[in-house]
Amino acid sequence: MGRPEGAMAGAARWAVLLFGIHLVGAVDTFGPLVRASEGEVWPKPQKEIKHDTYTVVRPSNFTFKVSQSTCSLLEAAVKRYEGYLARHVSHHASKSRGSHVGLDKESDPRYVGYLGYLDVRLNGSCEEYPHLRMLESYELIVNSTGKTGSAALSSSTIWGILRGLETFSQLLYIGGNGTELIVNSTRVIDEPRFTHRGLMLDTSRHFLPTATIRTVLDGMEMNKMNVFHWHIVDSQSFPYQSEAFPNLSKKGAYDQELIYTQEDVKNVIEYARVRGIRVVPEFDTPGHTLSWGPGEPDLLTPCYSFGELDGTYGPINPTLDSTYAFVRKLFREVAELFPDEYMHLGGDEVDFSCWRSNPSITSFMSENGIEGYAELEQYYMQRVVNITGDLNASSVVWQEVFDNGVDLPAGTVVHVWTGSQAEELRKVTAAGHPALLSACWYLGRLESGGDWKKFYECEPTDFSGTVDQKRLVMGGEACMWGEVVDESNVVSRVWPRASATAEKLWSSADADSEDGVARRLEEHYCRMKRRGVGAQPPNGPGYCR
Repeated sequence: MGRPEGAMAGAARWAVLLFGIHLVGAVDTFGPLVRASEGEVWPKPQKEIKHDTYTVVRPSNFTFKVSQSTCSLLEAAVKRYEGYLARHVSHHASKSRGSHVGLDKESDPRYVGYLGYLDVRLNGSCEEYPHLRMLESYELIVNSTGKTGSAALSSSTIWGILRGLETFSQLLYIGGNGTELIVNSTRVIDEPRFTHRGLMLDTSRHFLPTATIRTVLDGMEMNKMNVFHWHIVDSQSFPYQSEAFPNLSKKGAYDQELIYTQEDVKNVIEYARVRGIRVVPEFDTPGHTLSWGPGEPDLLTPCYSFGELDGTYGPINPTLDSTYAFVRKLFREVAELFPDEYMHLGGDEVDFSCWRSNPSITSFMSENGIEGYAELEQYYMQRVVNITGDLNASSVVWQEVFDNGVDLPAGTVVHVWTGSQAEELRKVTAAGHPALLSACWYLGRLESGGDWKKFYECEPTDFSGTVDQKRLVMGGEACMWGEVVDESNVVSRVWPRASATAEKLWSSADADSEDGVARRLEEHYCRMKRRGVGAQPPNGPGYCR
């Protein structure tokens, strides 16, 4: 007779602790231990052919050889990835117990030799800033023939080179005594399925230091996400330091130590730029603006109770010309500071009760033939969308703006976050508007262990519509709202759960089986930890080699 199941599970756990072994089929409340893959790429490439033959990389003797065009972005990337490779090995040199590959290379028929360099070929000129229409395709070939290996990465754009460098770094895995890296013979031909692969971060509910934002951006680079949607202000605080309206942060931030100066913003934009990540700012109005009021008198609507002012305030007052003069001046500053062509205007969750209570608001509506408060919101949003158009900025709005019937200019992006995502995507695209999806990728909806699977199951094109309608889906974003996260836990809350969103937006719709995804994500989580991105375990018990 065999030992009871519980005893077997205990033995399996001790084996992991003592010998560094993953035992397939070990029992735990989370199910079998997930053994990490080795040298598998996240997000999964569109086309990948891999062989058993392999070469060895010693970071101290390895170089990235730029053989054609170069530029400051490429030079910075080469330096960055040289550091990543060195860190990959140094993290393990004193800890590794070895790998099944590389312990006796000379007698291994799969072993070819050492790989001395990656030939990096940029077949075009460098663009300065990432943008919506940027091309990110690349080809990567690692050959293991003869007594040495060869490797070449090529792309027509710097953005493709950046994505290819990340893929190359992920093909490498630990071998030998931890001072060597293994790479199998591989050919990758790759490009993203969607152009907009984003992460939204809220820095109002809890202020996030720029160092934390940089770490989140490091994770985005590793997951080939290309849009940082910065929800920078909200009702709780106004940490953005405006030069045109300095009182907004002086009176609206939690503390004067908890603000983003213009220089801070520029540094975040630059940190993202060199990683091929766009930064799209969001200044959500007319709701979500209570923190704006102390720094800009007469901007918010005074609320009434029983016909008397009650000392509280509601959304931005849409009836005053001064409101639109203020918005124009602030948004002009934002458009000049943030180089991306898009600005997120918000427009969600407007509470009409304060407008309803205010006699000057109701009089304005009567005088101008505005029937209902949704129509008043339309009036406001229409004018704001026109302002951004005058500033040569393209607009993104939350879905309520579309749902409430605002006459949006062609090209205005509608961001779907609530309700029936299939029905909302159908309606938005039927009206000819580009769409972004976030409804299924809210990272605040936290469940115990392995909840990345629910994010992975979401498919952005799963709605009834024509081929042309589905082409209007630009992609989507994982959203990390800030009510219950700060610098102590936001990185682990985002990663690797947002990795599921990243793969759904990059890879083919049927990229992998669930078991294959879990194993690759286990490896990817360990990779992120090695690079300083404090991801949380994705699958339950286990360890990082």
